[in-house]
Amino acid sequence: MLIISALSLLLPTQPAWSRDEAPPERLVLIRDAETETLLHEFAVALYRAAGLSPNTVRIYVVRDTAINAFVGSGNRMFIHTGLLMQASSALEVVGTMAHETGHVLHGDISRAPQQAREMMLRSLGALLIAGAAGVASHDAGVGAGAAMGGMSMAQRQFLSFSRGQEVGADDAATRMLDRLGWSSRGLVHLFERLDDQNALISTHPDPFMLTHPLTRDRIDFMRRHLAETPGGDLPPQLNQAYLLVRAKLEGFLTIPSTVLRAYPESDQSAPTLYARAIALHRMSQRDAALALMARLIAMQPANPWFRELRGQILFESGQPRDAVDAYREAVRLAPEQPLLHQGLGQAMMETGDRALLRPALDQLEAARRQDPEDLDTWHLLGVAWGQLGDTGQANLALAEEAIRAGDIPMAKRFARLASESLPQGPAKLRALDIGNAVRKENRE
Repeated sequence: MLIISALSLLLPTQPAWSRDEAPPERLVLIRDAETETLLHEFAVALYRAAGLSPNTVRIYVVRDTAINAFVGSGNRMFIHTGLLMQASSALEVVGTMAHETGHVLHGDISRAPQQAREMMLRSLGALLIAGAAGVASHDAGVGAGAAMGGMSMAQRQFLSFSRGQEVGADDAATRMLDRLGWSSRGLVHLFERLDDQNALISTHPDPFMLTHPLTRDRIDFMRRHLAETPGGDLPPQLNQAYLLVRAKLEGFLTIPSTVLRAYPESDQSAPTLYARAIALHRMSQRDAALALMARLIAMQPANPWFRELRGQILFESGQPRDAVDAYREAVRLAPEQPLLHQGLGQAMMETGDRALLRPALDQLEAARRQDPEDLDTWHLLGVAWGQLGDTGQANLALAEEAIRAGDIPMAKRFARLASESLPQGPAKLRALDIGNAVRKENRE
């Protein structure tokens, strides 16, 4: 199930944000088990090739049309949907991820705290200059424009890597790809395409160009390496998985009529059927969408993502009981995927059948154990416990959701309610811990 949500995030490499500084910007994230699984598979292979531990790498998919990717502290890698949807091949995505892993390998991210402090000083300076400009001109718009321009410039400088760091990341990327036997031509093609776009539209360059300065020397280095070490293609199953992910994203994020034109009915490949099924579902043509999903499932009966999408279509069409059967099959095929457990639990709850509330709770608990930071899972747990009449556990789950979302007042309120009604035991202790954690003196 493709879920769109907003994440409060400072800048990709900032470790913390104090209450005296500017508020974080918000990234619009997409949660989709299929997309995350493929990108995680790429990242794990690259981390191992780089000699890094892949155990803690976390993938975030950002809803943004720009061709971009970046890494943050804590082994976080952010991939824009623009890169996934506009890449000409999976090798372009892998090459970009290899380059970002090169920044991790060389410790470029560890220098972020000092850069962040410098950025804040520049931002403060921009605000002071902006205030003076506004007063001098008697026009508040002048001050606001200057402030935004100065802060935007500071942010770009913070996000940017130096030319030396870029060359080092390129070199590291080629070494990783060589060890895996994968060609660097995807990265070369991406660089060439961005360079051509930059030459044509120099006033609005791609964010990747702003934060990863592209020079002729870098392009020449990559071309020489490709000529000397051409490498091979990705395994066929990874290529096919990428084509399905790209079709899925286009199906959900592009205007349906545009999707149907880009994926014509004359093309009977799996990616085309996938994109068309999603577009038809978004156009409320449920039966046509389900017919295409039946064909896809017949083509690849062991594919959990096809079962998941069938469940999503049924659920969003008001057929939660039928959706339960589809999600059950998806969970059976991929039991390690928390979003599939979450989807099954939610479908069970929406049937209105009280006999399914306990099984729904079991599914949501499985999702929580596999991904304890997912806010939607905590929220659904709160609703499920409430429907079962256990207000203590319901309030505790909502307190967990609130504290992870940074909503201190709600976390404090729900933790207090939970601690007052829960019996002695681990759950009550957890409610008290949350209550203590959100106290002002402890937060400071």
